[in-house]
Amino acid sequence: MTVGDPRGIGPEIVVKALADPRVGERCDIVVVGPTGAGLDVGESIGAWTGNEDPALAGRLSGLAIERAVEMAKRGEVDGIVTAPIDKSALLAGGYDYPGHTEMLAALTGSRVAMMLASEKLRVVLATTHIPLSAVGRALTAEVIVEAAEVTARGLREWFGIDEPRLALCALNPHAGDGGRFGDEDARLLTPAARAAGIAGPFPADTVFVRALRGEFDAVIAPYHDVGMTAIKVASFGSAVNVTLGLPFPRTSPDHGTALDIAGQNRADPSSMIAATLLCSSIVPRARPSGGRQVSADPPTTSRSAGRPSPAR
Repeated sequence: MTVGDPRGIGPEIVVKALADPRVGERCDIVVVGPTGAGLDVGESIGAWTGNEDPALAGRLSGLAIERAVEMAKRGEVDGIVTAPIDKSALLAGGYDYPGHTEMLAALTGSRVAMMLASEKLRVVLATTHIPLSAVGRALTAEVIVEAAEVTARGLREWFGIDEPRLALCALNPHAGDGGRFGDEDARLLTPAARAAGIAGPFPADTVFVRALRGEFDAVIAPYHDVGMTAIKVASFGSAVNVTLGLPFPRTSPDHGTALDIAGQNRADPSSMIAATLLCSSIVPRARPSGGRQVSADPPTTSRSAGRPSPAR
């Protein structure tokens, strides 16, 4: 579990997650981060001086991610849960990645997809942290097909959904309305959906409602904010960010660093706890055969129900 940006609420929600009895039942946690951030760390990557230096905070955030990935690749841990980072600080610290997802993909050489998941809805982003003006250039048939393939494989292998039902969200209002509001949906998205074997494209104002009602297991969103808005309206505080396609599970909460309330003991750890429990539930499916075994049953708050071998 990485501490994230030490200026933000990461250290606080890590401490609160570790104190939750459900987490203790399911996991052995190794905290990766700097000393001096207000919590005990099992793997130190340097020292936080508390001087509010964004570049130092970003460098320590990046070092923690690198260390956690090294540990996972060596098999020392079964999965990674990351507390929030500040993307501009990450850049100032020497890491030129738009966010966790892109950095994890580069460190592992993986084709990944960013999925936000809750009990109500799953949303996958075909394009992630880019300006809206760049979406038209970045969104290609290959990008859509790859997102669908990674998503389908992740839902099968990590979530136990044998035949995932995926839908593609349209790019334009009313899916272009026959070309009146743009031709991308007919020219690009429809053939891409057909090639990927998924449904759509369907207008954004209906496809997420249909998924909420159980018609689809996940929706592929063409750009960041249309997908993020849907999942956060549906499940803010309980949704989890899952990086599909990695050689190990990685999850994180659905919110940012909340610098404005850091250090005030006001941060809600619910999403961090949900991220930790989800990561531990994925581990039995993601772990190679012959590895340490752990119960795949949903986590329980009752210690009398028995304690499975924890994921680490």
